[in-house]
Amino acid sequence: MKIVVSGGGTGGHIYPALALIRTIKEKHPETSFLYIGTEKGLESKLVTRENIPFQAIEITGFKRSLSMENVKTVMRFLKGVKECKRMLKKFKPDAVIGTGGYVCGPVVYAAAKLGIPTVIHEQNSVPGLTNKFLSKYVDKVAICFEEAGSFFPENKVVLTGNPRASEVVNAKRSNILTSFGLSQNKKTVLIFGGSRGARPINEAVVQSFSQFADRPYQVLYVTGDVHFEKVQQEAAAAGKPENVAVVPFIHNMPDVLVECDLVVSRAGATTLAELTALGVPSILIPSPYVTNNHQEKNARSLTDHGAAIMLAEKDLSAASLLKSLDDVLLNDNEWRRMKEAAAHLGIKDASERLFSVMLELADK
Repeated sequence: MKIVVSGGGTGGHIYPALALIRTIKEKHPETSFLYIGTEKGLESKLVTRENIPFQAIEITGFKRSLSMENVKTVMRFLKGVKECKRMLKKFKPDAVIGTGGYVCGPVVYAAAKLGIPTVIHEQNSVPGLTNKFLSKYVDKVAICFEEAGSFFPENKVVLTGNPRASEVVNAKRSNILTSFGLSQNKKTVLIFGGSRGARPINEAVVQSFSQFADRPYQVLYVTGDVHFEKVQQEAAAAGKPENVAVVPFIHNMPDVLVECDLVVSRAGATTLAELTALGVPSILIPSPYVTNNHQEKNARSLTDHGAAIMLAEKDLSAASLLKSLDDVLLNDNEWRRMKEAAAHLGIKDASERLFSVMLELADK
């Protein structure tokens, strides 16, 4: 089988695409892939690093206000559609999947117009402009949150989950916490705010250092590279509690997540897929700076089922953070209930589900 994959702009669109490709390659090695993205986007680095054939088109996203730049975007879109049709006719794929970002627009639209089976994958509970537009033309819309289904034609929607979960569930238990100077025998909370960190989360954590020292649980805090040096200084000023480890970044996140009892993080779609796949309870602090406030809506898909606690950034402080941590980690019954709820929401075979959808379309 030959599959074209497109997705770009942010890691939330690219990592699920890569996870899908890796899982299919492992279980169906005869499958070949072509990834279509942009040269300037993050995908050009991440995809080529995985030795996946990559081709680029030039495209930009629409502005949400009236702008002459939108006229240029339309022209780039039409040019991109033409280029994509040429690429698709040469590669002859059996199916095309778009995992989000404006680059998917011309790729998936061109495939639909050529009669090639098409799927879009929506990671968030609230879809972006590109997927809303493409849903009119594609054969199937794969979603991760049931709440997203209401935005798309009902007959096209299929719940598959996020392919990132398919990789995370394979993480093995280890002694990795000792590499951070932590114990393998204490309850552990992992706190992070994304690859670059998040200033409000940093401030709340820093102000909690001295109180962490009195807790029976331990804290692994990922600052992001930008904030690491300053947080290190604050930790030193607080006496560097033995049950707190501060690191700038974690490259092997699945191996760490499987060892953690609670996670404090933003509410990005990929993170939530990982947490539910592993059945890890969470305290979610949605970013208020994202389109359509989709992180809060992502978070509600977990809190409504008892798998997480949501803490609004405006309400975040050392006191509110500590109270939330204590409410979960010092109450075994609550912790177990949240863990079971998170595991119940997890979809562990997302890649296989997506591949099955594409196989079914290709066989028609």
